[in-house]
Amino acid sequence: MMQQMNVKLAGRTAKGFIIPLGPANLVAVRTDMGLVGCGAFDVAALDKFSYPAAKVRPSLGPSIVDTDDLLSGIVSEANRSAISRGIKTGMTGREALELL
Repeated sequence: MMQQMNVKLAGRTAKGFIIPLGPANLVAVRTDMGLVGCGAFDVAALDKFSYPAAKVRPSLGPSIVDTDDLLSGIVSEANRSAISRGIKTGMTGREALELL
């Protein structure tokens, strides 16, 4: 069953989502401007809608399990819309979300 939670950012709150998919979770945090998600997200496809999106790889462990993992994860890919907002590979998920 999908879990939804609030994720505190600097001066605002974003929405976090965890969808269990058997052996893995689909994890994302959405702001009013864009999204940072686990490696299962196709950020290039979202760019076709000019929607800023980035995906992260885990900083520890084999996969992103929850929103804490997502926030501490490392951006591995960002679409053009996200790059135009200052998101770069190598930053944390939290740093990327702060730019959205």
